[in-house]
Amino acid sequence: MNYKEALQNKIFEIISQSAKELQLDSYVIGGFVRDFILNRGIPKDIDIVAIGDGIKLAKQVAKNLPNKPKVQVFKTYGTAMLRYKDIEIEFVGARKESYQENSRNPAVENGSLQDDQNRRDFTINALALNLNETEFGKLLDPFGGIQDIENKIIRTPLNPDITYSDDPLRMMRAIRFATQLNFSIEEASLNAITRNAERIKIITKERIVVELNKILESPEPSVGFLLLEKTGLLQYILPELLALKGIDEVEGQRHKDNFYHTLEVVDNIAKNTDNPWLRWAALLHDIGKAPTKKFSKKVGWTFHGHEFKGSKMVYHLFKRLKMPLNDKMKFVQKMVLMSSRPIVLAQDIVTDSAVRRLIFDAGDYVEDLMTLCEADITTKNPKKFQKYHNNFKIVRQKIVEVEERDHVRNFQPPVSGEEIMETFNIKPSKEIGIIKEAIKEAILEGEIPNEHKAAFNLMVKKGEALGLTVVK
Repeated sequence: MNYKEALQNKIFEIISQSAKELQLDSYVIGGFVRDFILNRGIPKDIDIVAIGDGIKLAKQVAKNLPNKPKVQVFKTYGTAMLRYKDIEIEFVGARKESYQENSRNPAVENGSLQDDQNRRDFTINALALNLNETEFGKLLDPFGGIQDIENKIIRTPLNPDITYSDDPLRMMRAIRFATQLNFSIEEASLNAITRNAERIKIITKERIVVELNKILESPEPSVGFLLLEKTGLLQYILPELLALKGIDEVEGQRHKDNFYHTLEVVDNIAKNTDNPWLRWAALLHDIGKAPTKKFSKKVGWTFHGHEFKGSKMVYHLFKRLKMPLNDKMKFVQKMVLMSSRPIVLAQDIVTDSAVRRLIFDAGDYVEDLMTLCEADITTKNPKKFQKYHNNFKIVRQKIVEVEERDHVRNFQPPVSGEEIMETFNIKPSKEIGIIKEAIKEAILEGEIPNEHKAAFNLMVKKGEALGLTVVK
């Protein structure tokens, strides 16, 4: 492979020239090199290592660029960053690190390129390309990273117990890379993650969620979640998910393993949406089943109200992981709360009123809800699988027809509270709410069309029944 091809962007020539002016050696290292070899496209971020002062090199590069970009300096970390067109370039001086047991923030001192490569998390991320004029484009691969790429292996450069204990976030990163790249984690490394799993507690929730999101955004997220479970990390991160694992049997009656079912649902939905919050909804759609599981001789295993319980659990889970408690969280809650509604519809004769209520309750998210529920079909019986999917097609068609006719999505009552007050010459009161609710119910049940005239007539009728008088 001709590695000079990776360095065709003008920026590498400018970095090389700037380093020469400062009499420094410089290298591009890490993800940029790895992704070039894997043919994953050009990353939007580049890591440059200088043997010497990385911040000084960043300032020299900025000086030599036509637009003289601003250099952001992070003195605490000894790094600097600048933007060139749509690329972020981070500069650091080569260093070696030592860690304290209760922190992932290392003590840092200047070091050689080899020291810097030693501190990298994985062999595939320790690959470097020389930017010096005499050896421009030469690959430096001290740990056999190229071989590991060919063998699709995630391996640490040094002792994995030390690598993971020093910075436990690397355990999450190992699993994330294995999921994203469809690689295997070397056995010694996987065992070391299991031994050091409890160390994940010292990592901030925000950093953990970044890795969780990248696993969820992968083509087959189940790979990552199975590894999180196998290594013991899942119990510290998402115990609600782990609680779904296992099958209970009473008097010969069993229920399905909701943990493995959930992972199938997540893989199914990953084929149909890139929306990370809909993928979160798939991951959490059954978390209410563990606390609501009951057995009775009459009906066997039940999970009554698991959707409601699960939607409440979403809030506590998001709060614990320091995820956004905004409309994204509310979207996931809504999807979990409504996750069984279309399934019930698809099993029965689909009435217009049931479809209207579904559209009314789901609003703009009815399509997302249907996508989630279709992903929830994990039966291995081909006839049942086909039947359920055909039924969902009928429900989808009904949704289109009913919405075109009745305009229920983002429902606004045809008669406003102000009009009710004017018609009956009354002040704000509970009667207004009763009338508006009656109109809404009549429209959803198909008793009247979603039009002003029909709604006005019902308003008069309902008002008079409540003892109100129309003011002529």
